[in-house]
Amino acid sequence: MSTGQCRRLLAAYRYALTRPTPVLVLGGTRDFFSNGIHLNVIEASDDPAAESWTNLGAIDDLVEAVLRTTDRLVVAALGGNAAAGGVMLALAADEVWCRTGAVLNPHYRRMGLYGSEFWTYSLPRRTGAATAERLTTEALPVSAATAHGLGLVDREVPVPAGGFTTEVERMAAELAEDEGIQVAKVLVNDDVAVTDSLYTAGRRGTGATLFVEKIAGAAADEGQPLERVEAIARQVNEKSRSFGVALSACTTPAKGSPTFDLPPGELELGIGIHGEPGRERRPMMTSGEIADFAVHAILEDLHPGNPVLLLVNGMGATPLLELYGFNAEVHRVLAARGVAVARTLVGDYVTSLDMAGASVTLCQIDEELLRLWDAPVSTPGLRWGM
Repeated sequence: MSTGQCRRLLAAYRYALTRPTPVLVLGGTRDFFSNGIHLNVIEASDDPAAESWTNLGAIDDLVEAVLRTTDRLVVAALGGNAAAGGVMLALAADEVWCRTGAVLNPHYRRMGLYGSEFWTYSLPRRTGAATAERLTTEALPVSAATAHGLGLVDREVPVPAGGFTTEVERMAAELAEDEGIQVAKVLVNDDVAVTDSLYTAGRRGTGATLFVEKIAGAAADEGQPLERVEAIARQVNEKSRSFGVALSACTTPAKGSPTFDLPPGELELGIGIHGEPGRERRPMMTSGEIADFAVHAILEDLHPGNPVLLLVNGMGATPLLELYGFNAEVHRVLAARGVAVARTLVGDYVTSLDMAGASVTLCQIDEELLRLWDAPVSTPGLRWGM
């Protein structure tokens, strides 16, 4: 993680601490957790020495914040591989849950980063001094099962990669219920592009996640009972549909190469947010043609009789200027189809690392949902009305 990424994660973590949650879960994307400081960014900087020191300070601040959290249970959920400072970040949590099949590299290849990410405290605290010295001296990766036996991991989670997040949510909910906290779960599955693929069971959750969390969160802020908040979240999900398009695949740090091969001059229709390929590949299309295709796919499944919320979402590497141009085309298509747009949000909100592309999400709303959407919000991602 680069300096900027560490600082953004720390800001998000501090915000999460303001919420009345008995269990806080730190989780990476499906195929990796973290590899610690971002060596590529450091090497590419004008002053690598200064950037490395700044990056170390930023990740240390994050780890210290996790270590100092004592008012709730913090869980590190490793759905994929972790290495170096990423492992030590996980060890700062109260519990570490690791998917069976993940690999941990709890070493620094003798880089001399003694004390970085507080590992000289957190590693021997879990494994004992002798084992900690052996792990850092041998510098060998360990499996999830071995890590469990050594004390690096508290629980192994024997599920496929695609089911890890759902299982972690279930486990965390059980812990919260043990504390006497009422828990409800809502699965977001708004993507119309793919159902039951190699990468998914059922439909994927994509852009509607933002609508669900904002609207249900506003209801919770008003003090509405959990049952009502859950019902609102389900209503938003049921009335939302999304479709995404990629002009390039993303590159996950763990893999180091694009998650799928997309030749120049082609685009992928129906992609997910974890680097999954789509349902169809075509020669490059204009912005208007993409808008026609995406809106048509959504309206085949969603038949709005009321106005809609519109999210034109960047996948991570699409310039904002291009997103606004695409937004104009989406509005054109919706107007031609007789769909009224009540509110529009444009920007990078539900992203896939460095993927170039965009997604369209529509949510059919009524007066109450619109009121909750418009309610004041102040988070790292959304801010208005405050």
